[in-house]
Amino acid sequence: MKYSYYPGCTLRTKAKDLDAYARASAKALDIELIEIPDWQCCGGVYPLGSDEIATKLSSVRALNAAKEKGQSLVTMCSACHHVIKRVNDDMKNVEDIRTRANNYLELDKPYAGETEVLHFLEVLRDRVGFDELKKRVVNPLTGRKVGAYYGCLLLRPSKLLSFDDPENPRIIEDFIRALGAEPVIYPYRNECCGGYISLKEKDMSKNMCEKIMESAEGFGAEMLITACPLCLYNLNKSAGVKLPVVYFTELLAEALGVKEEAKKEVQAS
Repeated sequence: MKYSYYPGCTLRTKAKDLDAYARASAKALDIELIEIPDWQCCGGVYPLGSDEIATKLSSVRALNAAKEKGQSLVTMCSACHHVIKRVNDDMKNVEDIRTRANNYLELDKPYAGETEVLHFLEVLRDRVGFDELKKRVVNPLTGRKVGAYYGCLLLRPSKLLSFDDPENPRIIEDFIRALGAEPVIYPYRNECCGGYISLKEKDMSKNMCEKIMESAEGFGAEMLITACPLCLYNLNKSAGVKLPVVYFTELLAEALGVKEEAKKEVQAS
């Protein structure tokens, strides 16, 4: 299986280990991630202005690069997935945005939303299959009670993202089971952590994180996993309750037996 890969800024700068875990895990699952050339930051936030075009162009470039290779575009980051998928919908369904973006970029062939955008969790669920993933696990995470933290960006707007049930998702819980651990379902797993207001409204963001952590701990979670780098940072820095919070690629690499190899790669780079 070959996919165009959009790593995003965080996984190629401050969180290179999370990217290395992802690449090593993909290799162990016979997935080839081909990083698209000269990608640029997606902006991290989908622009809501109906006439905004400039901040969408980097996403269009990435989408078109995948189209030219005839591949789906995969990312590990919930924010990148959210922004790029919504921009892709704009290019498919909003004529004004499509026309202006194509005029500005002067592409060989106009881009009109042809590329499929996937989060890596979707690749694991829909292409590899969690049953197959379970067979590939060499280091099952038996006995660990893990809470999935979805946050905002994976699930909303639900009709457009079509990622999972926005009220009662299960993809990360099924992922946890495939790795041999026990998923813990708790009420605040879909609530916002306040990541985008964490600098301006520190107390509010901290309060939001503490409610999430207290909810997870109260239902028996011993750790949390997330698929959003901003959520990872915010939960680790803002909450009073100190449950360990890790990225999903780290647990995946550990279960597949490639974590240490990936860590050495990062240290050597």
